[in-house]
Amino acid sequence: MPIIAVSPEVSIAYQTFGDDGDPPVLLVMGFGAQMLAWHEDFCRALADRGRYVIRYDNRDCGLSTGFDDHPVDMGKFIAAVSSGDITSALAMAPYRLVDMASDGLGLLTALGIERAHVVGTSMGGMIAQTMAIDSPERVLSLTSMMSSTGESEYGQADPQAQAALFTPKPADREGYIAAAERDLLWSSRRYGDATALRELAAESYDRAYRPAGIGRQLAAMILSGSRADALRGLRVPTLVIHGLDDTLIDPSGGKRTAELVPGAELVLIPDMGHDRPRELWPVLLDALVAHTG
Repeated sequence: MPIIAVSPEVSIAYQTFGDDGDPPVLLVMGFGAQMLAWHEDFCRALADRGRYVIRYDNRDCGLSTGFDDHPVDMGKFIAAVSSGDITSALAMAPYRLVDMASDGLGLLTALGIERAHVVGTSMGGMIAQTMAIDSPERVLSLTSMMSSTGESEYGQADPQAQAALFTPKPADREGYIAAAERDLLWSSRRYGDATALRELAAESYDRAYRPAGIGRQLAAMILSGSRADALRGLRVPTLVIHGLDDTLIDPSGGKRTAELVPGAELVLIPDMGHDRPRELWPVLLDALVAHTG
């Protein structure tokens, strides 16, 4: 997978699928997950439907640039945020979602793509929203999947799911792979697949085990604040997808996003959690192809 500089400070690892003459679709992954979480078969299926698909590692994840010279003590960070000491919290975080959005747009520029359809999932949805807000001229359409608006009263996680997300995974390979089954807490109740979760964890661990970046991505997500006012003024064609089984970002996050963006289409999917189970790929692919046509 190639790596390309998108700014003087950041290089991004990426992979493309399909014909570069087809409409480009940029896939933006979520918190702590490598581009591998956009399954290769899913990317190829979307490319087979006539799209030029680009998946990439966010900064501080996978093979993209890390910021290990800015360590974040998660205990101190959470304590600062919880106590309202935002000044201290801000000082701990080396970047925000706007910087992560710039990485994605910089990747498009480096690839010679002026405008693209942008599809983001979870934190990736927040990054994609930020791309559309800050650079609408670069975004042909926005798809915000299982995401939210940054408003604290929407999209709240179930306490058990949130506790599992914030619990550090073991550093050894076997322990890390076994811990992947925690994700079943927010996966589709009908289609949750422990084997698939373990396989993704093994592939991710072997490719790039970089747990320190998780704290910095979390800080960026928490400290970037509400996008509500900006979303009200967004004039980019927008599709919002959310699974009704989602316990990590409650469906109210997706509903609120669609409520704020003028003309947004909302698709609520039964039997989908905070995941993209293979059984539901036909539904997701149909929705994406229709929206990016």
